[in-house]
Amino acid sequence: MFEVLTGTGLAASAGLNAYIPLLALGLLSRYSNLIDLPSGWTWLGNGWVIVILAVLLAVEMVADKVPVVDHINDVVQTVVRPTAGGLAFGAGSSSETVTVSDPGSFFSSHQWVPVAVGVVLAFGVHLLKSAARPVVNATTAGFGAPVASTAEDATSVIVSLIAILLPVLVLAFLVGLLAFTYWFLRRRSDRRREREAARAAGFRV
Repeated sequence: MFEVLTGTGLAASAGLNAYIPLLALGLLSRYSNLIDLPSGWTWLGNGWVIVILAVLLAVEMVADKVPVVDHINDVVQTVVRPTAGGLAFGAGSSSETVTVSDPGSFFSSHQWVPVAVGVVLAFGVHLLKSAARPVVNATTAGFGAPVASTAEDATSVIVSLIAILLPVLVLAFLVGLLAFTYWFLRRRSDRRREREAARAAGFRV
């Protein structure tokens, strides 16, 4: 089951930043013995692929820290992040790592399943990120955008490394993500009720 946690962590990480988990897979497979990509995914360790991912990451990190531009970026990333999540889950869950020695046994009969699961996971995290960012911008007059973006990038890096090196800790991240989702949705619901109550009071006056 460690390969599932590895794929889950990488896909969730892609929901925050599409390029960090893919770049982590490529760099670690090319320059270390911590991960051994299967034959179908060795292209991630290609030098040109790594350079392209690094350039795209730099563009993403800048765009995501500018108010208004970050919203446009999130719209564009609606396709990119789930795609990256599918690739990251597929590559990560089928790779040999320091904790997984026989990854092929879990998804041997349905190779498309990990990619589909990764797409769904990354898309879910992306939706949560996209919904939370306008709230951050509105409540901080835009000053919170670079702080939130930096925190998201750092989380993506940490979760990507944990997913590869110590995947059992991905469970803690998932618990935290579910807790944040519950809090965020409840907070939005409370704010909506407050606005409706304020409008109703205005009409009565």
